[in-house]
Amino acid sequence: MTEQRDSAAGPGADFVSRVIDVVDSIPAGMVMSYGDVAAAVGSRAARAVGQVMARYGHDLPWWRVIRSSGEPPLCHEQRALEHYRDEHTPLLWRDDGDYRINLRQARYPG
Repeated sequence: MTEQRDSAAGPGADFVSRVIDVVDSIPAGMVMSYGDVAAAVGSRAARAVGQVMARYGHDLPWWRVIRSSGEPPLCHEQRALEHYRDEHTPLLWRDDGDYRINLRQARYPG
């Protein structure tokens, strides 16, 4: 994690570090929305959290940060599903085969 923080120098580096810390703290089988992560660092900038995840998320448990609808990260649904199954994350299935995370059970802290 130190390498990520060191590479995030400049204005906003503190925001990046705080987002990374929050995402790192989400336990297996639990999730937070982008807005939840933003609120946890004292911000309302859910989109900025998304930018941090896009840039630094590859070394983080990125699948644990989801859309507010309970849907997994866009364009990563299949890869995320493997992690959700491994971690026993509560899921809700639709008739069309799509899924979303059961936020009542999986939202952290909840």
